[in-house]
Amino acid sequence: MVWKLVGPASGIIATAVASRITKKAWVTITKSPPPDNPEDPDVAWREAVVWALASGAVIGLTRLLVERQAAAFYRKSTGELPPGLGPGNDGAAQ
Repeated sequence: MVWKLVGPASGIIATAVASRITKKAWVTITKSPPPDNPEDPDVAWREAVVWALASGAVIGLTRLLVERQAAAFYRKSTGELPPGLGPGNDGAAQ
């Protein structure tokens, strides 16, 4: 029951933090704000693609790090991996 709350909550928090970090890094590097909506046809292709790659990579890596730490904490607290993790639980169809 606890993991059903901790798992998704850690992912949501990680996404929010990573999004803020990505936006700050974008402004620092490009000296301009990130595109509000990369799907907008008025946003240059190059800017839209670079933003999508950068934000996707940072958010994905941050979520991975936070969710792994949450799973490690769960295992340390309970002595076992969270439900759905471990050998044979790769999400592939049987």
